[in-house]
Amino acid sequence: MKRMGIQQQDIDAVEVVIKTNDYQLVFKNPQVAKVNMMGQSTYQIIGEPVEQPLSTQPEISEDDINTVMEQVNCSEEEARKALEETKGDIAEAILKLKE
Repeated sequence: MKRMGIQQQDIDAVEVVIKTNDYQLVFKNPQVAKVNMMGQSTYQIIGEPVEQPLSTQPEISEDDINTVMEQVNCSEEEARKALEETKGDIAEAILKLKE
């Protein structure tokens, strides 16, 4: 394969996640190989995927909640609710609470 310009490198992966708009495929302990052929890299994944639905709720951090609370002078519950309603958009949550 080296004569043809193909290089393969094994990757010691613990988990591989492929996300789509509706779900994600999670490969636990997969065999992963990186193949470089003519300057282009491709990845081969061998393993059994588990299909998981994606969460419709955004991940909201404590920092985001604190930022909204400080800007609007509201409770943690109000800040969290506004962030959930605005899908985690801090600026929109602040404007929503100022109305």
